[in-house]
Amino acid sequence: MTANPIERLDVPADDVIRRAACATTRKALAKTHSPSDRIAYANDLYLLAHPEACSTDADYPDWAAVLALQTTKNRTARRAS
Repeated sequence: MTANPIERLDVPADDVIRRAACATTRKALAKTHSPSDRIAYANDLYLLAHPEACSTDADYPDWAAVLALQTTKNRTARRAS
């Protein structure tokens, strides 16, 4: 019997974090009786299992600038009224 090298046993940190998040979400899903919470937890599990379904900063390259402009306009409108 040969021992496995550590490289075969090593798991990327992102996988460990994702698995822990899934486990926590499953526990919360099992404990809740709220239909809206159950839907939210089920959606969370789906997005954790399918990260390609999530948006990234590359999908919206100018979002921070647009948000800053909208915030400035909102503050200006509040001060004017």
